[in-house]
Amino acid sequence: MAKTILGVDIGHDQLKLALVKGNRVLKTASAPMPENLLRQGHIASRETMGELIKSTMKGAGIRAGNAAIVLPSDSVFIKNVEMPLMSIEQLEYNLPFEFNDYITGELREYVFDYAVISDPDAVGAQGEGEEAPANTMELMAVGTQRVILEDCKDFLRKAGLRLAITAPAISAYISLIRAQSNFLATISDEFCVLDLGYESIRMYMFLGDKHVATRVLEMGMSNLDNVLADAYGVDVHLAHTYLMSNFENCQHREECVNAYSNIAVELMRALNFYRFSNPDSALAHMWLCGGGAVIEPLAETIGEMLSIELHPASELVPGGEGVEECNSFAQAIGITMG
Repeated sequence: MAKTILGVDIGHDQLKLALVKGNRVLKTASAPMPENLLRQGHIASRETMGELIKSTMKGAGIRAGNAAIVLPSDSVFIKNVEMPLMSIEQLEYNLPFEFNDYITGELREYVFDYAVISDPDAVGAQGEGEEAPANTMELMAVGTQRVILEDCKDFLRKAGLRLAITAPAISAYISLIRAQSNFLATISDEFCVLDLGYESIRMYMFLGDKHVATRVLEMGMSNLDNVLADAYGVDVHLAHTYLMSNFENCQHREECVNAYSNIAVELMRALNFYRFSNPDSALAHMWLCGGGAVIEPLAETIGEMLSIELHPASELVPGGEGVEECNSFAQAIGITMG
C-alpha cells in the first residue's frame, strides 16, 4: 500500500507543501517565506522554519508524519561520475574523493550519496544501441554539508514531522520524468525543465531520465519585482503582489516587457552554449516550473526567442491538470516519489 508523505520545497520567497500518496496529490499549500530565513542554502532559524511549516499545515488541514524535503540548490554539489565496479562499502569510501575540487573544509563535515544512472546490464546507457562497459558504473553523486541535514531534521521535528527523504531538485524532476515516462516518450527523449525561481533561473537538461547538465542564471523573478517597485514607487514586497496578481495589467508594462527580453536573451545564450557543447543535441521541448511560469507574457517571450516548444509543469505531474498552481509545486510533489 502506498504511503502518504509530505513534500517540502523551501524557496527564497515561498514555502511549498504537497501531500502525496503514491503518485496521487492529495493537498497542496504554500506560504510566504520570512525575509532572509533562507540564506545561501542555510536556514537562519530552525524554530521559525518549524513554526512556519506547522502553521501552513494547520491552515491547509494537512496531517502527515513523514516528510521528503528538497535540498536548496545553493547547498548541494552534484556531478555524474563513472567509476569501476566495486562493493557498496568501497563506493561509500571512494565517493567523497570525487568532490575534492568542489568542497572546502574536512570531508567529514559533508554527507554523500549516489543514484545509479547505468549498470553493466543497462543497454543504451552510453548511447543509443550501446552497452555500458562491463567493468564500470555511471552514478549521479551528491554531496551536502552535514549541518544542512541536521537543520532539516530539527525544524521538521519542531513541525511534528520525521525526515524520510532528502534529495536535490534534480532528483525530484527525475522521479516525475520516470512517473510520466510513457507520456514523455511520445514527445521527445531530450528536454529541458526550466525553473523560473525568485533569486535565480535554472535550466535542467535531460536525456530520458538522465540529467546531463544544469545551467544557472543569476537572475530571477526578483528582477521583475525591482522593476515594478521602481515603476510604482512601492517596496518590493508590494511590487511582487502586483506582479503575481497582474495589478493594472502590470505584466505588460514596457519595463516588464524589457525585463522579459533580457531574461530570454540570457536563456538563449545558455541554450546555445549547451547545444555547442552537445552538437548532437535535438532539444526542442521545455517544461516550465517555478513561480515565474504563471507570468504568461514572460513564457511567451521565452518561447518566441528560444524557438522552442513550451509545456506546462502539469504534464510532468501525474494528474497534474487537477493540481492548482501545479507549476509551483512540481519539486514538492516529485521529491515524495523518490
